[in-house]
Parts: sequence; structure tokens; C-alpha cells
Amino acid sequence: MSGRVVPYNCPYCGEEDLRPYEPDPDSDVEIRGGWHCYDCTRVFSVKYYGTAAPAAIAPPDLPAASSE
Repeated sequence: MSGRVVPYNCPYCGEEDLRPYEPDPDSDVEIRGGWHCYDCTRVFSVKYYGTAAPAAIAPPDLPAASSE
């Protein structure tokens, strides 16, 4: 697995002009391995947490059969 998850769209504006971001030494942004959107100028990072198991779907409750 690679060390960097590649986003295809900016989560803020939806554009695709994303480039890897490495801060300048005098920058106040302390993000490492982030992405820079050249359309809205935001800097963000992506973190992969893993996959979740699908929720178990219980069958619907059926009315009790009457014994008449």
C-alpha cells in the first residue's frame, strides 16, 4: 500500500486540479503529505481509517400466527 492516498476531487470545491503539498519553512500550515487545490487554494489531507463491516440486516418482524 502506498503512503499517500490520492484524492481525485477537492472535498471543498469539487475541482480536480490537486497537487501534493509540502509547506514552505516559513508557512503556518503544519500539514505533511497533504494536497493543495489550485482552484480554491485550500490545503487538506486524507486519512484512510479502514473498512467497516456491513450492518447485518435483520428480517422484518412478522405478525405471530394465531392458532384458531
